[in-house]
Amino acid sequence: MQDLHTSTVARLVRAHLGDEVGAVTLAALNIAPALLNEEGERVSRASMATALGAALFRTVLDGVPSASAYVGERLEIDQRITLDHGALRTILFPDGPTGALPGGQAAFARILRPLGYVEAAQYPLPRLRMTGHAWCHLDYPEDILQYFVSELHVDQFDAEFTAAAHRVFDTSTDPLSREAKAVLDRFAAEGSVPFAEAEALLPVLVSAFDRAHEPAFEDDYETLLAQSKEAAWIATEGNAFNHATDRVADVGALAEALRAAGKPIKDQVEHSASGRVHQTAFRADMVERPFRRADAASVTRTVPGSFFEFITRDTLPGSEALDLGFDSGNATGIFAMTRTP
Repeated sequence: MQDLHTSTVARLVRAHLGDEVGAVTLAALNIAPALLNEEGERVSRASMATALGAALFRTVLDGVPSASAYVGERLEIDQRITLDHGALRTILFPDGPTGALPGGQAAFARILRPLGYVEAAQYPLPRLRMTGHAWCHLDYPEDILQYFVSELHVDQFDAEFTAAAHRVFDTSTDPLSREAKAVLDRFAAEGSVPFAEAEALLPVLVSAFDRAHEPAFEDDYETLLAQSKEAAWIATEGNAFNHATDRVADVGALAEALRAAGKPIKDQVEHSASGRVHQTAFRADMVERPFRRADAASVTRTVPGSFFEFITRDTLPGSEALDLGFDSGNATGIFAMTRTP
């Protein structure tokens, strides 16, 4: 039985979210027993990675009503969520950083590597002028969620787009403090840190998965939107946890059931070229976001926010191991979930 009280993971999550919300969040997740065995006053990189995943899952529940409703319905039939992966989008300029942030996925590689992740594969997304990078945990590759970090290549757009992108994203600040970076360095060097340091680090890491730049000027947003709906999404949402994904036994059957129930599910399931990875998703919930205008006025607009995804992974040929890969075609199809209906 999962220990949601004394394990290191549980203590971290409850310290970050509060006892009540932390307990509810953990109870919704199917966490491998091995990840709940750790106790004591040092936190391993695996426990830290698990706690970070749970905390980011909470941000999706709090900000995506369709995801919260789905999770609630699963729990009513005693089915927990198995976090397969989460995704985020980044901006990559051809030279230099993104404001005060390292360029593109480098802003998150500096978080993921110390917590035990390795970049497992790259996925060209030429239709989107992006590249996806899959990050998988070394210690528990099937049990700790992966990250699909995409980079939007600004140099593949025109000069007007590039100028607007700089005006929007050059205002980015760096959420990682000097103290947070020092703790990450200790994770990288030693594989674990004292609990008090991990407890202080967790909210800082969660804050990195958010919008780090100022609200965009409305004209700049329109310029980005005209050429890249993905760039426009990043302009309003930043590096937010774009989606969380439930690993399920039969995504096709689940999609049919959700569609029959009137849920905002994608029209079809995406199947990888290998035939082993099957994905679908809800359409993004719409959210209100602030914009600036040249006359110093501020306005709000309704734009696509984050969403919830579903995946089934078959085993590799001649093995009991899951195919943990992704697929460029699948990813391109899933990206469409954040486009305005």
